[in-house]
Amino acid sequence: MSLFGADGGGFDMNALLEQAQAMQEQMVNAQQELAGRQVTGSAGGDLVTVTMTGSGDLTEVRIDPSVVDPGDTETLGDLIVAAVRDAQNQIQALASAAMPQIPGLPF
Repeated sequence: MSLFGADGGGFDMNALLEQAQAMQEQMVNAQQELAGRQVTGSAGGDLVTVTMTGSGDLTEVRIDPSVVDPGDTETLGDLIVAAVRDAQNQIQALASAAMPQIPGLPF
């Protein structure tokens, strides 16, 4: 679709509005699809795993009993944070892949 009139001259505002509307629809569809996805992040060789929805909601945390040491809760906390970050990175990658690309923009 060209943003210029059929005769090659002049800017076609209707074409621009149509493109913007189509992109908005694609973005809404991508966001809905992403929200329905789930990812699992892990840390410590799967000693801690977390499940998150594509919209970023934390739905499950699993902790291997071998990592639970009452004298070292700091390490357990670090593993949980690392697992959540891993899941968030996966969500970001899914979002980047699902969003429509805008011609002429570098991302």
